[in-house]
Amino acid sequence: MSAQNQGFILTRQHRDTPSGIVFVYWLVTPSGPIKLQVPAQQAVFFIPADQGHKADQVLSQSGLRCRRSSVPLCTFGHAPTEALYFDRMSDYYSARDHLLAAGVACHEHDVKPTDRYLMERFIYGSCRFSGTRIDVPSRVLRRPISEIRQGQLAPGSWQPRFKVMSLDIECSGRGELFSVGLVQGRHQRVVMIGAPQADDDPEWIQWVENEQELLLALIEQLHVLDPDILIGWNIVNFDMKVLDQAARRCGVKLALGRDGTPMYWRAPRDDTLQAWVSIEGRKVVDGIDSLRTATYQFDSFALEHVAQALLGRGKLSDDVDNRLAAIEHDFVHNKRALAEYNLQDCVLVQDIFDHTRLLSFLTLRSQLTGLELDRSGGSVAAFLNLYLPNVHRAGYVAPMRPANGGLASPGGYVMSSHPGLYQHVLVLDFKSLYPSIIRTFCIDPVGLVEGLKCPEQGIPGFKDAVFSRTQHYLPDIITSLWQQRDEAKKAGDAPRSQAIKILMNSFYGVLGSGGCPFYDTRLASSITLRGHEIMQTTARWIEQAGYKVIYGDTDSTFVCLDGEQDLQSATAIGRRLQDDINARWQANIRDEYGLECHLEIEFETYFSPFLMPTIRGSEQGSKKRYAGRRQRPEGQDLVFKGLESVRSDWTALAKGFQQTLFEKVFNQQDVQHYIQDMLLQTRNGQWDDLLVYRKRLRQGLENYHKNVPPHVRAALHANEQRARQGKSPKYQGRGWVEYVITTQGPQAVDSISAPIDYQHYIDKQLKPIADGILPFIGLDFSRLSDDQMSLF
Repeated sequence: MSAQNQGFILTRQHRDTPSGIVFVYWLVTPSGPIKLQVPAQQAVFFIPADQGHKADQVLSQSGLRCRRSSVPLCTFGHAPTEALYFDRMSDYYSARDHLLAAGVACHEHDVKPTDRYLMERFIYGSCRFSGTRIDVPSRVLRRPISEIRQGQLAPGSWQPRFKVMSLDIECSGRGELFSVGLVQGRHQRVVMIGAPQADDDPEWIQWVENEQELLLALIEQLHVLDPDILIGWNIVNFDMKVLDQAARRCGVKLALGRDGTPMYWRAPRDDTLQAWVSIEGRKVVDGIDSLRTATYQFDSFALEHVAQALLGRGKLSDDVDNRLAAIEHDFVHNKRALAEYNLQDCVLVQDIFDHTRLLSFLTLRSQLTGLELDRSGGSVAAFLNLYLPNVHRAGYVAPMRPANGGLASPGGYVMSSHPGLYQHVLVLDFKSLYPSIIRTFCIDPVGLVEGLKCPEQGIPGFKDAVFSRTQHYLPDIITSLWQQRDEAKKAGDAPRSQAIKILMNSFYGVLGSGGCPFYDTRLASSITLRGHEIMQTTARWIEQAGYKVIYGDTDSTFVCLDGEQDLQSATAIGRRLQDDINARWQANIRDEYGLECHLEIEFETYFSPFLMPTIRGSEQGSKKRYAGRRQRPEGQDLVFKGLESVRSDWTALAKGFQQTLFEKVFNQQDVQHYIQDMLLQTRNGQWDDLLVYRKRLRQGLENYHKNVPPHVRAALHANEQRARQGKSPKYQGRGWVEYVITTQGPQAVDSISAPIDYQHYIDKQLKPIADGILPFIGLDFSRLSDDQMSLF
C-alpha cells in the first residue's frame, strides 16, 4: 500500500447496530485524520464445553441471545471449550455478568473486542488500511469528515507526527470556570470570562461573558485547530472533570470529538482506579501519568516542582501555598495576570513534554505493545496484546485470573552484606537478568503446559515446573525486543530503548501478578529462584578466583579488591572477571541443560572508596544501602543508594551534612572539627532554613484518628492558628505540608509559635548519618557532641 494508506490508531470505539457491532478506529494519517469503520463484528468469550448446557439455561432465563459453537481450543487444563458469540455489546456484558454469577468460567471475558480485533492481526499502533473512502458532511464541523467504510486493517510501520494542544483551566474552589488556556505550537489562546480590561489587552485573550460562552469557545477552538492529542497536568482527574461538570450545569453538549460527538468523562469507581475520559478522534494524555509510566521519579509531581527540576523554571505565581486564593483574587481584580498565569501553565506542560520526548516514548510503547497512548501502567494489558494471539494459535484459551489474587512469589536475591569501609570495590551486573533467564530456560505459560506433558524431555524449573524445549513464545518475544533495543541504543534512540527496557523488565512482574490470567507461581518462581541460583553460583566462582564478595542484590555483585589499585588496574580485573564468568555460564548451561546461554554479566562500576553500612543499632550489614565514590575516565562522583541524601523524607540539613561528611571521610580529611562546627552552627540557628520537613497529606485531616503523624499535627496547629486570626483553614484536604520540629512539637513553617527544637535535629537527623560511617574510622558522634557541648 502507498504511504497514503498508512496511519496510526489514535482511538477505538464500538457501537451496537442492527447488523452487529461496528468497530470505529480514528487514525492519524499523512493526509489528516480518518474515521475507519470495520464491517459488523461479533464479540466473543469462551466457556468450558461441559458448562455449555448450564450457560444455555442461565442465558435463557435472562432473555439473552448468543450463538454457542465448538472451537478447536482448550483450557490450560486441557478441557475442550466453546465460544459464545454476541451481536450486541449490551448482551455481551449482561451475559458475562450473569454467567460469572452462576459460576460459569468465562475465559477472556475482559478482552475488549476492539483490542481483540487488533491483537489477533498483530496490529500495534501503526497500521495499513483499505476500504471505501467517502467524505461525510458534518452538521457540527465546518468541513466534511473523511471516513473509510468496510475498512480493513493490517500491521504497519508508519511514524506519526501528532498535532498536540496543551490545555489548562482556572476555576474557583467550587469549580466555577474562570478561564481556559490553549497552546498548540506557537498558537496561544486564553478564553477568559469578563470584559476587556484595557486597550492594550493582548490579542491572545478572548473575552466571553459567562461559563456557557467559554465552553462554546473551547469547542470552536478545538475544531478550528483540530489537535490529535490534548495534554495537561492532572488533566483527566481535574480539568476534564471540571469541564464536564460545567457543561452539565450550563446545558452545553461538550462536542469535543472530531465528528462532533460529546466528550465522555467517568469518575473513578473506587480508590484504586483513575478517572477516564473518551473523546472520539482525540487522545487526552496526562503529564503526571506519562512521566511515571516512563519511570521518572520526583519528590513531588506538582507542576511547579517538575518544571523546576526539568526546565529550570516554574509558574509565574510564587505564592505556592495560597495559589487558589491568588487565582480567585486575580479573577476579580487582575484578569490579565490570571490569563498570563493560565497561559504559562500550558507552556510549561508543552515544554516538559518536548523536553522529555514523552509522546515519542508513548508512541513507541504503542507500536511495541498496542497499548493506547493514554494508558498508564498497563503491563498486564501489554503482555496480553503480545502473548494472547500466540496462545490461540497453540490451541489454548487464556486461563481465568486467580480469584484470590494469587500467592506471593519469591523476591529477588539479596545477600547478607559484609559491612565496612573498603578502599576498592567492583560492581558486576547481569544485563537484564530476568529477561535473560526467560530466554535461556524457555520460561513461558504455554511452554509450562506443554512441558508438563513430557517432563522427562523438558527443562526443569522450580516448584515442580517443567518447560517445553520447542513450544514456547515468550522467549522469542524477548529475543525480538532485545535485538530492537540493541539497535535503538546503537542509533542513540533513547525513548525507544527505554520503552523496550521497561516492557522486557515487566514480564516477570506480570507472570507473578494475580491480575494477569497467565499468573502461575511456578512461572515467577522459576525466574526468581533461578536468579538466586545464578547469583550464588557467580559469587562462589568469584571467591574461587581469590576475591571477596561483600554483597549481592538481585542482579548485582559487589567485589572487594585488595592491595593498591587505580582505575586502570581495577578495570582490567573487572573485565577479566566478566569474561571468565560469562564463559563459565556458557559452558555450564550447555553441558547441564543442553541450552544456549543468554546470560551476560558486565563489569559496571569501580568504587574507591566504598561504604557498606550496618543496620542502625546493629552490627549486622544492611541491604540495599551503600555509598561510594565512583571512578570513571571522565571523572568521579559520589553515589548514594538507599541513604538519607536520596530520600525525600529527610531535611536539607541532613542531606548536605551527609554529602560533606562522606566526602571528607573518603578523602581522609579531618571530620571532628567539621562535625563540631555543624553542631554549633545548628544550635545557633545558622541552618534554620535547612530544617524543614516536607510531607504530603494523603487524606483529609479529619480522617487521621489513631495515628496522627507529625505533618498532620503541624497542619492542625496551623489551622488552629488561622482560626484564632479569623482566617479560613489552609489545610483541608490533600496537599503538601512544610513544617519544623519545635519545643512544642511539629509546626508549619508559616505558623511557628515556639522555638525550634535543635536537639531533635541533632539526635534524629545528624546523629544517624554520622553513626553510619564514623565507627569505621574510630570516631563516636555522641562523644564529639558531648565534647562540643563542654565548651560552653
